[in-house]
Amino acid sequence: MSDASAIPTPPQTRGGVVAYLQVDGAVRAAAFYVRAFGAEIVASMPPDAQGRTPHVHLHLNGSSLMLADPYPEYGQPLRPAQGFSLMLPVDDIHAWWERALAAGAESEMPVAEMFWGDLYGQLRDPFGVVWALDQPKGGAAAPPPCGRGMSGPAPAAAGSAIRAPTV
Repeated sequence: MSDASAIPTPPQTRGGVVAYLQVDGAVRAAAFYVRAFGAEIVASMPPDAQGRTPHVHLHLNGSSLMLADPYPEYGQPLRPAQGFSLMLPVDDIHAWWERALAAGAESEMPVAEMFWGDLYGQLRDPFGVVWALDQPKGGAAAPPPCGRGMSGPAPAAAGSAIRAPTV
């Protein structure tokens, strides 16, 4: 019988939707996200004999981000990142932008004021992931989504309807 106290308590998963990225070099990617975006590594499985890890858990800007290396022998070959970007709401886009560039990210779309009024730009990290940095009007980033852990969004008030925002 195993000792249950020997199993570490996993770190809190933050955010309502958590990206789990497969990258070639999950440990290197985690170190990059620490330098580029101020992420914190909160859990990591040790690498195997080939240097691959099946799990790294980061906290980044109020949310969780998970990483893993490809394991083709288990049906998980490396696939290039495509068709998505990760939105990163920030309160000082220029400071975040410069830190990411200094860490090795490349500009895909320079920071500019967008038609909706926010400052917005896109970076590609060395692992092929596109990051969309957004500084809302007025300079203050929105608080991390929900802040309720995994319990989901707050219930709607009785009789209220969800409406699409007007632009």
